[in-house]
Amino acid sequence: MTAPALVALAHGSRDPRSAATIKALVDEVRAMRPDLRIEPAFLELSKPSFHTTVDKLVRAGYDEIVVVPLLLTEAYHAKVDVPEAIANATARHEGLRVRATKVLGLESVFLEVLDRRLRAALKSARVRELDALVLAAAGSSDSLANQAVARLARLWGTKHRLPVVAAYASAAPPATGEAVRQFRAEGRRHIAVGSLFLAPGTLPDRAAELAVEAGAVAVSEPLGADPEVARTILARYAVGAVELVPV
Repeated sequence: MTAPALVALAHGSRDPRSAATIKALVDEVRAMRPDLRIEPAFLELSKPSFHTTVDKLVRAGYDEIVVVPLLLTEAYHAKVDVPEAIANATARHEGLRVRATKVLGLESVFLEVLDRRLRAALKSARVRELDALVLAAAGSSDSLANQAVARLARLWGTKHRLPVVAAYASAAPPATGEAVRQFRAEGRRHIAVGSLFLAPGTLPDRAAELAVEAGAVAVSEPLGADPEVARTILARYAVGAVELVPV
């Protein structure tokens, strides 16, 4: 019996670095599970589209697909765009069974990835001392999604015994620059920013720009194609594949 195909479904971006990073992440997942059919797809702005990827898998003989949304929070894209894309795909292909897993999410293990990225940024900037951290995320009009980021920020602060505030690139305050300025108003001068984004793009760039303008000493790169992220994708897939098994 052929295992269900895995589609790693990202939002997409006009910035080509974003799609390149997602495809590199998918390559990392493939290296861990060469026995699985694993494909990238995007909701919009990047190629291949979800429909194109599904069509290719159906032509290859797959009638079961597990979709892992490469989203860090349960916001609009997870609640609306992903279900709509799957509904359209199953309507177009009779007999196709598709299961969406929960989103990639904000796993505590991602803090280890964040730390590695931040250490690299600190080394590049020759920074040896920190007295505050800002956790920069995309932001959402969904308050629960923002609260999830804030919880992870508190966990990050506890880990490093430093004050940490969550900041957002869109839809919610504070912006990264505002967060950095607030720390500086408290007398802190060694403030670094961790980029809680999956891939490079307009929002991460803007968050970094505002932070540096406000006086941040370093800004990390996004999580990217890290093995921990790849392992989380496979963990989501495993649950989704089980859910496709007839009871």
